[in-house]
Amino acid sequence: MNVLLLRDVVAVLLAGGAGERLFPLTRNRAKPAVTFGGPYRIVDFTLSNCINSGLRKIFIATQYKAQSLNRHVRMGWSVVNPELGEFMEVLPPQKRVGEHWYLGTADAVYQNLYSIEREKPRFVIVLSGDHIYKMDYGRMLDAHVTRGATLTVAAIEVPVADSRRFGILDVDDDNRITGFQEKPAAGRPAPWNPSACLGSMGVYVFDFDTLVGALLRDAEAPSSHDFGKDIIPKLVASGERVYAYLFWDENKKESQYWRDVGTIDAYYDASMDLIQVDPVFNLYDPEWPLRTYQPQFPPAKFVFDEEGRRGTALQSLVSMGCIVSGSHVVRSLLSPGTRVHSFCDVQDSILMQDVTVHRHSRIRRAIIDRDVEIPRGGLIGYDPAEDRRRHTVSEAGVVVVTPGEECLVDPQYR
Repeated sequence: MNVLLLRDVVAVLLAGGAGERLFPLTRNRAKPAVTFGGPYRIVDFTLSNCINSGLRKIFIATQYKAQSLNRHVRMGWSVVNPELGEFMEVLPPQKRVGEHWYLGTADAVYQNLYSIEREKPRFVIVLSGDHIYKMDYGRMLDAHVTRGATLTVAAIEVPVADSRRFGILDVDDDNRITGFQEKPAAGRPAPWNPSACLGSMGVYVFDFDTLVGALLRDAEAPSSHDFGKDIIPKLVASGERVYAYLFWDENKKESQYWRDVGTIDAYYDASMDLIQVDPVFNLYDPEWPLRTYQPQFPPAKFVFDEEGRRGTALQSLVSMGCIVSGSHVVRSLLSPGTRVHSFCDVQDSILMQDVTVHRHSRIRRAIIDRDVEIPRGGLIGYDPAEDRRRHTVSEAGVVVVTPGEECLVDPQYR
C-alpha cells in the first residue's frame, strides 16, 4: 500500500452499539468491550486490522456504557506517535448538532464531522468494532483508487439461504453495485456464483467529499440515518461510482473467516473456533499480530493438589495469571486471572477475567462473566430447568452466569 496515500486516510470505528442480542454480557459494557479469546476484547481485532494495514489516524466513536471500552483503549492502544500526526482518539457522543444522541451509524459519523474535517482527509474508512476477522484495509483502498470509486463497500460471499442476516449487494460483472437489499428473504446471487450472494461487511471506503455530501443530505431527510439502509442505496440510485470489494482474508486458511458475534450463540461458537486442533481463526500468525492490553499477570500455572490430582487443560486456551489446581479443564477458554480450585471439571466453557471456581464445581457449556465466583460444589450446565430459572440460557443451551446470580449447588457440598 502506498504510504503517502495512507497519510490521507482517517478511519472511523463505530463502537457505540448496545449489543442487545448479546445481553447479559453487555449489561455493563458496550459490545466491542466484551472479552473474546482470552485476553482480547472484540474491538481489538478491528483495531489490529487498522494498525497492521498502516492506518495511523483512528477515531473511535463510542456511546453505550463506554467506560470499560475507553479504559481498554487508553491502557492498551497507545501505539501511535502524536508527534507524527498519528492518533487513536475516543469520540464520546457530544450532541454537537442537536439534542439527540446517535440515531444510527450514519448519524454517529455525521455528528463527528467536525473532528474528521480538521484532519483534511481525502478518504474516510468507516468500520464496525464488533466483528472478528483479519483484513488489510490498504488493499481495499488501492482498489477504491484504481477504480475511481466514490464509495467502496467490503463484501463477503454468503449462501443465499443466509441472506436475511445481511445487507445484500447487487453487482454487475465489474463489481459495480447496482442495488442494495437490507436483509432480504433471498438475496440476488452474485453473477459468478448462483449459490451465493454478496453480504455487506460494514466496512466502507468513502471519498471524503462524497461522505460529507451524503451525510448532510441524510441529516435533513426523514431517515433511519444508517449506512446500509439509507446512505448506500441513495448513492447507488444517484449514479455515484459505488463498487463492491471482495473480502481478501489475511487469516491464511482455506475458507474465509468473518464472524458477527452479536448473539450469545454466535459469540460462543466463534470462541470455540479458537480451540480446535487446527483453529479456523489463527491467533498465532506473527505476520498479523493481534494486539490488546496485557495486564501484569504472571504466567499461567498448573499445580497438584494435596491429594496428588494434577491441574490439566486440554484443547484449551489458558491466559496469563490463571491457576488450575488439581482440576480438569477441557475445550475451554480461561481469561487472565482466572482460578480453578481442586476437584473441579470445566468443559466447553468460557471463563472471563478474574473468575474464581471453588472446589468440587462442575461447569459445562457455559459463559462465566468477569469477577463471578462459583461457590463450592457449584453446578452449571447440568440441570436445564434450574439453569433457566437462575441464569440466561441461549437458544442453543449455553448458560450465561453474571455477577450476583446464585448458581445451583450440589447438595453434598451445601
